[in-house]
Amino acid sequence: MKSAFEWLARTINRHPHIVAGVTAAVFVIALFGTTMLTMETGDDTYIDKTTSRGALLNHYKDTYGSDAIMIIFEADDVINPEMLAYIDTIEEDIRNERYIESVGGIASLMKQANGGTLPASQADISRIRETAPPEVMERYLPSQLMTISAITLEPGVSSDVQNQVLTNLKSLISITDPPPGLSVTLSGTPAFQMEMQEEMGASMGMLIAVAMLLMVLAVMLLFSHVRYRLLPVAVVAVGLILTFGFMGIFGIPISMTVIGAFPVLIGIGIDYAIQFHSRLDEAIRHADLGEAVTAAVARAGPSILIAMGATSMGFIAMLFGPVPMVADFGITCTIGVVCCFIAALVIVPTFALIMRYRPKARRGADAASCELDWKGCEEPPQHAKAGSGSLIEKYDILLGRLAYFIAKHPMPVILLCGLIALAGLQLDAQVPVNADEETFVPSDMPALLDMKKITGTMGSTSSIPVVISSDNVLDGETLTWIRDFGDYEMRDDRITGVASIATLLAQYNGGTLPANEAEVAAVLERIPQDTRDRYLNGNTEAVMEFSTVDMEMDVTRSFVEDLEGDLAWQEPPVGVTARVTGTMEMFAALMDDIRMSKTSMTITGFVFILAFLLLVYRKVRAVSPLIPIVFIVGWNGAIMYLFGLDYSPLTAVLGSMSIGVASEYTILIMERCEEERAKGLDIYEAIQTSVQKIGTAITVSGLTTVFGFSALILSAFNMIANFGLVTVITVAFSLIGAICIMPAVISLMYRVAGDDAPQPGSAGG
Repeated sequence: MKSAFEWLARTINRHPHIVAGVTAAVFVIALFGTTMLTMETGDDTYIDKTTSRGALLNHYKDTYGSDAIMIIFEADDVINPEMLAYIDTIEEDIRNERYIESVGGIASLMKQANGGTLPASQADISRIRETAPPEVMERYLPSQLMTISAITLEPGVSSDVQNQVLTNLKSLISITDPPPGLSVTLSGTPAFQMEMQEEMGASMGMLIAVAMLLMVLAVMLLFSHVRYRLLPVAVVAVGLILTFGFMGIFGIPISMTVIGAFPVLIGIGIDYAIQFHSRLDEAIRHADLGEAVTAAVARAGPSILIAMGATSMGFIAMLFGPVPMVADFGITCTIGVVCCFIAALVIVPTFALIMRYRPKARRGADAASCELDWKGCEEPPQHAKAGSGSLIEKYDILLGRLAYFIAKHPMPVILLCGLIALAGLQLDAQVPVNADEETFVPSDMPALLDMKKITGTMGSTSSIPVVISSDNVLDGETLTWIRDFGDYEMRDDRITGVASIATLLAQYNGGTLPANEAEVAAVLERIPQDTRDRYLNGNTEAVMEFSTVDMEMDVTRSFVEDLEGDLAWQEPPVGVTARVTGTMEMFAALMDDIRMSKTSMTITGFVFILAFLLLVYRKVRAVSPLIPIVFIVGWNGAIMYLFGLDYSPLTAVLGSMSIGVASEYTILIMERCEEERAKGLDIYEAIQTSVQKIGTAITVSGLTTVFGFSALILSAFNMIANFGLVTVITVAFSLIGAICIMPAVISLMYRVAGDDAPQPGSAGG
């Protein structure tokens, strides 16, 4: 690995302008890739289609299900003749649109009850209202002020097609001339998803802009001791463009959780740029520019690569979670950290050579240089006097002395932090899980308010389907079971109705099921095909749909469990299978997926990073960087509980992400300690010197990462804002773990191994 970095250092030293040209070419390709980015919402972000549940849901939606678009008409009186005439015109125009299966509303009901023509007078309208079934009128006409028309799309249409239909409907409505005082609003799940995509795009741009601005402020404040202090910001911007480009080229969509990945990448990516920049600035004070570039690339490169690899292991663990949007988050972060690492590795030394980088002068540099860097000192490091040197140098000295004290007294630190972590792990089990999509988006999003208006008047617009399969679902025994099971479930107060091929056959046969196959076939002929096809797929499959009251997600989860239990108790005939599916079942199951995946991803992340470190170092001491991370994961659980937060698809990644982010800092401390040990220092001096040398760089990296993550808190998406809050705290914990806990862990490891004496080397020349 070192030879590869040495080759890169030689190449950059000899041909900096060529390297800059190649980098610019790759950047242009990435810019082209950004034009291929796509947004994704809906079921595909929550459930894996390759699983049996995902395949069943996909099959149901392709065969039977279709999301309805709702049109909300609001006025002082929505059913006077003028209003009804306008509504009827709109409905007729919509029926002629492509991908529309049916349109139903108050105008259609009035025409059906009036012999096929629209009532022309208020008296006729009042007469029809009095004779129509009350439940039907309540559904489509909840009050004189509002009525709702339902547009059913063809089964299986994609989200892109739904967006196209919505755009066409908006255009159609915009060119009409509604009566004075009538407002027309498109709503329903497709409208909600489309507006959410638009909000995601706006939110992503805002978050990236704010994160970059915070990066600039953080670097200006905390990285002022080096020349070209804004270089890391430019590097991370290039890394972000590379990430966008590769996502577009490889077809990785941007989902709700992926938006949260970009400020994360800005925070982590600037880490690598600062580490390379700091090492270059440190080396150039004792060597010429070429040697400094070699030191930054060939010496710091392998350590930062190992840290980046460990970070990637935490993100790769997310690929093994059951929620697709979490896997997309992991893929995006993995691509992002690699791109940011490569950008920092190449751009920082290349820029330094082209610009003939020179370090800034420091106050008290002579005293500080011997204390902060063994190289160039003809005798062991001398501690600077209190009050001498710059603020940065004073901070370095303070960190070194703190690390030395902790290394001398490791057990109290380990025990105290371990007890807090243990309490946090216990509290973590009490943190609630949230899988309600409506709580993920901005609470004032117009589409969400319209959806709540619909459910408040019509009740739940969703249904929970049960897919029934057999060799012949139309035989008498199966049809009887479908009818009886539907009647049995109607005893549940949460169910408002049931529809199936059995209810259709009874409806078109005078209220009773046909007695034999011939009668079944005859009745089927009388049922309109579009109506029949919503509940029957050939002779081998049928669907039973239960409409329900509007329920909270935990109540929905309980309902689905009860329904599945009833299916096991009221067992279908031999050879018949019945499975619950649908969007509500998907979100109910998502709660279990989140609860399971947050633990499994954390464990997987630990296993991956441990295996990675053992492979790289080939010694038991490689476990050292993981010990502080165990504490951090426990502290995260305590914070989630104390702040009253819940686990969502995004905060579920907190454990594995914490492992990845924190491992970078702890590995850098361990790597630098090994480097100082090789120079002849005993373990305590090595720990002190290591923390003292890179403590500022790690602190600046951590604080700039905090600044980047802070942008997430400003997101209008509640799920992303909550994620931002806990990740800011997690990064702060990671700094504490690296600077305070890691010295204690290293000290204990060396004590156990009996290897705390000075190593033979070049000490004292």
